[in-house]
Amino acid sequence: MAKKPRGLPQVNSSSMADIAFLLLIFFLVTTTIATDRGLTLVLPPKLDPNQPPPDITKNQRNIFKILVNSQDRILVEDEPFTDIPKLRGMVKEFVLNFGRPKEEDIQLFNSLPPSLRGLSMQTGESSDSPQEAVVSFKTDRGTSYDIYIQILDELQGAYYEIYGERVGISADEFRNLDQRNPADKAKYDAARENLPMNISIAEPSRIGG
Repeated sequence: MAKKPRGLPQVNSSSMADIAFLLLIFFLVTTTIATDRGLTLVLPPKLDPNQPPPDITKNQRNIFKILVNSQDRILVEDEPFTDIPKLRGMVKEFVLNFGRPKEEDIQLFNSLPPSLRGLSMQTGESSDSPQEAVVSFKTDRGTSYDIYIQILDELQGAYYEIYGERVGISADEFRNLDQRNPADKAKYDAARENLPMNISIAEPSRIGG
């Protein structure tokens, strides 16, 4: 009797869909997705069009001016500037100058660690105190986003380093403090007490090439 030809061996694939589904769930649960937190800025409230703008007077020595034109050329205190990372140290020295401190400013100065007090030049040509010091940052509508972010990162980084050093942590650790945690919230408040982050970002305008 002739033998019947054997069929080709087959793999049972009935459960492949279930396995693929389980693998998909596994990777969804275990994968960490990085999220872009964006810029942490608090925007000012919109002005009432029926009311005149407030009259703000500020002594020029209390304003640290940074200007960027449409070709990404930078002026710092009216002087050409190219070394963006150097801004961080300049801002720290400006903010912590204590050129003409009031009584509460002297108390703030005495509360700082020696490393921060050592940055104080105490010259009358720079800021009177951290309360009065304002970092003014103005760009052109043609300024590149990359330059804008680089400069803003240095300005905020200067304050974060001051805050972190004041409470004995790094700038990155300060930025990652969870204000929902009472211990972190207390550390955050202590770091910023009487030392506001005074960064003024002006509306971009056409300021030429």
